[in-house]
Amino acid sequence: MSSIAVIGLGAMGKPIAHNLLKAGHDVVVWNRSDGPADELIAAGARPAASVAEAMRSPVVFSVLSDDRAVAETFIDSGVLAETPGGTVHVNLATVSADLARRAGAAHAEHGVGYVAAPVFGRVPVAEAGALNVLAAGENALLDQVQPFFDVIGSRTWRLGDRPEQANIVKILGNYLIACAIQSLGEAVSVAEAAGVDSGQLVELLTSTLFPGAVYTGYGSMIAERRYQPAGFTTVLGRKDLHLALDAATDQNIPLPIGQLLRAVFDEAIADGRGADDWAVIAEQQPR
Repeated sequence: MSSIAVIGLGAMGKPIAHNLLKAGHDVVVWNRSDGPADELIAAGARPAASVAEAMRSPVVFSVLSDDRAVAETFIDSGVLAETPGGTVHVNLATVSADLARRAGAAHAEHGVGYVAAPVFGRVPVAEAGALNVLAAGENALLDQVQPFFDVIGSRTWRLGDRPEQANIVKILGNYLIACAIQSLGEAVSVAEAAGVDSGQLVELLTSTLFPGAVYTGYGSMIAERRYQPAGFTTVLGRKDLHLALDAATDQNIPLPIGQLLRAVFDEAIADGRGADDWAVIAEQQPR
């Protein structure tokens, strides 16, 4: 049995912690609010009174929402100075390349290992322990945490020795999902205007030209106008789109579709759709 802490018990963190428990690991948990932690404690997890206490575990997974949350919790809080040397912090959040570089440097300064490991997969995939783990960091650190990745995911993709490399891949993946949602919304809009059943259109396209989880899942949501409960909100989608635009700017590469999507996301949020699933951006297309 190995000891691991999970910090951040939201929609993704909670099933990740549950799967680590079910695999027989000694799991320490910490969350800003008590509810999710209480559920895991009842299942056998041990509570940490603070982030600093959780960081005493030899391996720590954190599943926070954005750059600000990660910076406030780990970099600006002083907690790394209290963390035992040799601890490995695995950041599963989708954060910017700049934050990944800053986090890597801050952890190294205090002798704490840092691995970036954002994931592909929505909540049901996390619950099934079938995430795709996008990992980057020193090979020795990746080897150390691989047994935990094997519990939460179906495959680990090692993408480089610099943590930001994993974050770039995750950002680009989410960018392409946003592009797919926009194109599906456009196609459904034209089909409905011509009197074509949108459900049948999506079934046809996903059975022939575009099989796979993205077109099938989001296509059915768009055809049915089903945007609750949100697996990934419009607000989070806009955040990740901006990360993609920033990453492209860093490389002096234009993303013209990304500029269009920026306006679409802003309009959707202005229309009160920020808490809906990000597939709702299809509603910005006249139907």
